[in-house]
Amino acid sequence: MAHKKVNLPQKTCPVCQRPFAWRKKWEKDWAQVIYCSEKCRRGNGNDSPIVKVE
Repeated sequence: MAHKKVNLPQKTCPVCQRPFAWRKKWEKDWAQVIYCSEKCRRGNGNDSPIVKVE
């Protein structure tokens, strides 16, 4: 039976404000995961959130 990805837990990244879902590589330390990516974890050299212009 296939795994249903719609049931994965989600968090919101404090840097970019985007939601991100649980990943297998975070299985053992999901409680400590804060950022969605390495780029957000580094802060990209500033403290302001990434603003998407539409």
